[in-house]
Amino acid sequence: MEITLAALHGRWTTLVVRELLRGDRSYSELRVALPTLSDKALSDRLAQLGEAGVVERDRRPGWPPRVRYALTPRGHRLGPVLQALWDWGAEAPRDGGA
Repeated sequence: MEITLAALHGRWTTLVVRELLRGDRSYSELRVALPTLSDKALSDRLAQLGEAGVVERDRRPGWPPRVRYALTPRGHRLGPVLQALWDWGAEAPRDGGA
């Protein structure tokens, strides 16, 4: 469990993974999908997820260079984990009680 939480640490990380669960994306597509996320935060999250083996970066030759980000098979396995977190949060009491 600690390994999973370490891979998902940091604000915005789960939202980046959520977007990539919908399919591979370019950096600019991720920026449009997550408009309140700064460039630095997005770059940091993509690097972090790459180091964790969750995201792969595919750079295609040409000008301008085309870069796509996609989840690895390991990253795709986070889908049910994030869904379970979403479901749990949706059931949580709104007043902060137990």
